[in-house]
Amino acid sequence: MSSKVYIEDQKIKPNSPYSPPEITNPKQYRTYIAKFQSLIALIVLCMAIGLLSDNFFTVTNGWNVMRQISVNVCISVGMTLVVLTGGIDLSVGSILALAGAIAAGLLKFGIGISSLDLYIGFTLLGGILAGVLTGTLLGTFNGWTITKFNVPPFVATLAMLTIARGLTMLWTEGFPISGLGENFSFLGSGWFLGIPLPVWISGVIVIAAMIMTNKTRLGRYIYAIGGNESAARLSGINIHKIKIIVYAIAGALAAVGGLIVTSRLNSAQPNAGISYELDAIAAVVIGGTSLSGGRGTISGTVLGAVIIGVLNNGLVLLDVSPFWQQVVKGVVILLAVIVDKSNSKN
Repeated sequence: MSSKVYIEDQKIKPNSPYSPPEITNPKQYRTYIAKFQSLIALIVLCMAIGLLSDNFFTVTNGWNVMRQISVNVCISVGMTLVVLTGGIDLSVGSILALAGAIAAGLLKFGIGISSLDLYIGFTLLGGILAGVLTGTLLGTFNGWTITKFNVPPFVATLAMLTIARGLTMLWTEGFPISGLGENFSFLGSGWFLGIPLPVWISGVIVIAAMIMTNKTRLGRYIYAIGGNESAARLSGINIHKIKIIVYAIAGALAAVGGLIVTSRLNSAQPNAGISYELDAIAAVVIGGTSLSGGRGTISGTVLGAVIIGVLNNGLVLLDVSPFWQQVVKGVVILLAVIVDKSNSKN
């Protein structure tokens, strides 16, 4: 006696975990593409520059781009935290210059008090800590001004941009501070395990920032304030405290960028950091962080910084006039903001 076994064909249902998500309307397509628009833009940009310049896809140029990106990554991470709260920081370039100048000046000359016949010298670590402390204090002052007197972030940080630049000129007397020694120079031009040290520094900062924004209470509070400040206040979040902390972090990271720049040049330049805030803002916006706050990621900002770095490098390799470079970067920032506003409406 034989028996027949009938096996019924089973089709995988659209909502089955074994099938990819079904995209059925244009809005879903736009949302899906928006997640990868920065990566797509980077790939297209690299291919275009690579076709126009034979020197782009070389190991030497690759490491050069990574070194340049490292400084912007440090600044942009701090800028991202500020923008997530719905603010802006235009002073990071000037803070970068002042922090680097103070560290260089203390390392080179120390502090002399003639009336007391006293001289205080600074070690490498002491100079670095002094520079970072300078950036932290200036960032804290930004946050305090914004929260205590209800000054718009744009105005408060614009004032700090001028103040910090003026203090840099006073500290350096308008002249570079050079000859800082090989140990300090190693910070910006040294290598560790075959990778430039600035890349290691920026990498540690990125990892720490990602952990903070994704895994800590402070990160949740930052997103809550940017998403709806009134609701965050009613839920018991200390808005003023969080904003001061965020601006202090932004100042400290700008100072780290200043130390890298000063170390790489082995000289503190009074005009260092000019327009660096524009590159940082561009990296943040291109990376998908909303200027209205509450939406964005550190990883997106890093990708945005890479795009800005590759763009800067490509324009130099293609021998584009510095004046046209400013025009191109301005257009890129404008397009990024337009895309951001378009995505927020959808």
